[in-house]
Amino acid sequence: MSASAAAMVGCITLPRIAQPRTAQAAGYSLTAAPVALPVVPGQPETRLWGYNGSLPGPLLRVRQGERLRALLQNGLQQDTTIHWHGIRLPHAMDGVPGLTQPPVKPGESFLYDFVCADAGTFWYHPHAGNPEQVGRGLYGLLIVDEPDPPAVDRDVAWVLSDLRLDRSAQITGDFRNYMDITHAGRLGNTALMNGRLAQPYAVTAGERLRLRLVNTANARIFDLRFTDHAPWLVALDGHPLDAPQRLGPDGRITLGPGMRADLILDLTGEPGRRYPVLDRDFQGREHRLTDLAYGETPMAGAAGRATPRLTPNPVAEPDLAAAERLPLVLGGGMGVPYALRVDGGPVLDMREAFQKHRMAWSLNGQAMTDHQGHHGHDPLFRLKLGKSYIFDVSNDTSWPHPVHLHGHVFRVLNQPGRPWRDTVLLQPGETAPLALVADNPGEWMLHCHILEHQAAGMMATVKVG
Repeated sequence: MSASAAAMVGCITLPRIAQPRTAQAAGYSLTAAPVALPVVPGQPETRLWGYNGSLPGPLLRVRQGERLRALLQNGLQQDTTIHWHGIRLPHAMDGVPGLTQPPVKPGESFLYDFVCADAGTFWYHPHAGNPEQVGRGLYGLLIVDEPDPPAVDRDVAWVLSDLRLDRSAQITGDFRNYMDITHAGRLGNTALMNGRLAQPYAVTAGERLRLRLVNTANARIFDLRFTDHAPWLVALDGHPLDAPQRLGPDGRITLGPGMRADLILDLTGEPGRRYPVLDRDFQGREHRLTDLAYGETPMAGAAGRATPRLTPNPVAEPDLAAAERLPLVLGGGMGVPYALRVDGGPVLDMREAFQKHRMAWSLNGQAMTDHQGHHGHDPLFRLKLGKSYIFDVSNDTSWPHPVHLHGHVFRVLNQPGRPWRDTVLLQPGETAPLALVADNPGEWMLHCHILEHQAAGMMATVKVG
């Protein structure tokens, strides 16, 4: 926190992100280990798991085209890995145990080494034991800077998450319980912004923010509304929109787990006032996430200037006319009867699937287990390298699902502007055609990013090449 922000009692802000280095490689060391940190004022420190003793983990920042080297050291008592969410990278660096690499055992290390081809807002987290490891605090922000970043007064991030805490501010140990697995996933009772309870956020009238929103929660969907502000949406999941989109009079943006959005937020409110940023839960109730807390003195900043358009990333456009269409049906969960096959076995009804295997969700009727942290299994789809495909995704469940594909991005053909995404949120009964070029060889995870749904069967692999 800057000295000026710290002096504003009750206000927190992420410090100005340091300028990226000019070398051709960035080196980091990340140690995953237990840590105790103050989360709830007036309560004991919360026992967490974190990278380098912090929540969220250290901010990693590189230039587009620069090589990132990150040495993971495992200080946990269980296997772990790091998945670089949204980064299009070589298969061996994707961080999926049993599929792209052996799990990193306690006391061991693994060096991740890859070039960041795309600019944007990304994040990192484990893909071994991930409902518990992410739910205990193992996540961090990765920013890849474009060569020509937009002119703003501040470049800031809100890393959004939640924790399920007991009365002494300690994380409850009820991971993968029946209710979470078969319903909405592990919803926390304590929402966090940048690893702490959200406090009023200090802003200045006249300034322009590039606000990077990242949802790192296990299951919580953040449905935000910027009262009396109308930000511009300029990027989703790290990838620039073809044209900026105004969020509308209520300034609303919805992010499922794993999803990101870059906003251009002009601070046009009255000096000295506070404007709530509201979050609506899955039952439609609104609560205050934070306030935009204006200082008394305005500034002659960049607010009101032409809205910048970010430079597109080098993603191959799918040939829609020649694309092969593939159905992808999301099934299972409480609310509808279902039947599924677990790891290619016999068809089981919902009771048998849960009692025998703790499986409750499926993709195209198939439920895949993680084999004690190993995600390797027969591919659900086999794609030809360089060919275009359209996944026709339909949500046949009673619950929302953010569907995430590793190693690729896709255009969401039924959303305004057909944005590039790596994670798309489908509400019950909703469908979405996702178009991509299968241009990254390897076996890639395809799964729901509500981590309890993934662990209970809603995951598969897509083989390219």
